[in-house]
Amino acid sequence: MGQATGGSAAGGPEQQALFGWSETAPAGEARRLFRDGPEARRMLDVREVYAEPAALDSPRGQQIVARLPGARVTEVPNHWRIPSLHGNDGNVARWVRTKTETLVLGVKHTLATRPNGRSADWIAPGPSNGCAMACAYCYVPRRKGYANPITLFTNIEAIVAHVRRHVRAQGPKTEPNQCDPEAWVYDIGENGDCSVDALICDNTADLIAAFRGLPTAKASFATKFVNPDLLTLDPRGRTRVRFSLMPVEDSRLLDLRTSPIAERVAAAADFLDAGYEVHFNLSPVVLREGWQRDWVDLLTHLDDVLPARVKEQAAAEIIMLTHNQALHEVNLGWHPRAEEVLWQPAVQEAKRSQNGDLNVRYARDVKQRSLTRLRQLLATHAPWLRVRYAF
Repeated sequence: MGQATGGSAAGGPEQQALFGWSETAPAGEARRLFRDGPEARRMLDVREVYAEPAALDSPRGQQIVARLPGARVTEVPNHWRIPSLHGNDGNVARWVRTKTETLVLGVKHTLATRPNGRSADWIAPGPSNGCAMACAYCYVPRRKGYANPITLFTNIEAIVAHVRRHVRAQGPKTEPNQCDPEAWVYDIGENGDCSVDALICDNTADLIAAFRGLPTAKASFATKFVNPDLLTLDPRGRTRVRFSLMPVEDSRLLDLRTSPIAERVAAAADFLDAGYEVHFNLSPVVLREGWQRDWVDLLTHLDDVLPARVKEQAAAEIIMLTHNQALHEVNLGWHPRAEEVLWQPAVQEAKRSQNGDLNVRYARDVKQRSLTRLRQLLATHAPWLRVRYAF
């Protein structure tokens, strides 16, 4: 497998390579779970756990702590307010190390499913917040201050029960829409990556199992990490995996600690054969010199390597880059090279988001021209890839 970008170049972040691990299992050794292997340990080597008391007392919390026998556990009153994490500007210099070595356990007190209508019909209460990967454009850290490790919510039984009640209250879907022609689609990973969460606990498996028994609905989550353990979960067509893709050059600079683009593409057929619906997120589209050429290379690669059975059911979301002043300032402290392409005031404008954040997006005319051009490239180089949603 290829290697994630290192941090040896001037201005680059300091991080370990995730892939290309030299250890191999002895011949004849029984296959172990991916989450127990060396690549998973390179992604998550948890040494510090901050946990709410109720999270520690829960069955899921006890399961997680039991799998981390060497980790120091510190009780905290609130998973959102941990001064040594969220209020400590010194953590900027340790951005990647904190993601690797720190885990937060909390209880999700507000269980609410809210309408979306874009990527999914509904946004379900997520089982996590934050991520062990380090994508420079990620919106989740904007509210967390100077560190953004994974927070896992241990009251998964309550989350699953809430989702089941909500699905059953909707009844059958009566009209097709851009989310799905037949099923209500619930995004279960809005603020995290379910594939990475599955390295630590069974929250993702529990949600996939729940939707397996809900014939009027589908779970959906986007991911940048290929976790082979998910292939064993038997989703039976009730979970949609959206592999996020961007040109390789962008990914090397911006998608730190993620699976290489070629690996995400290669996994599509395996996930389809395992019972998932497989879509793609072309996201985020970053405008910089040579962007059209590099998107042609990616689309050509998709057309060349994906088997017909993947193409026949595939659809795509196109999401243009959204950035944020606060995140820009944080990134300057750990990965300034990323900001050379993410922060482009000459072609960006401020826009207030639905949650009240002041974000920076490409100016309306720039965005529309770029979306039109990318659709043209799709029509030429991957005409089978239906665009389900563009933003």
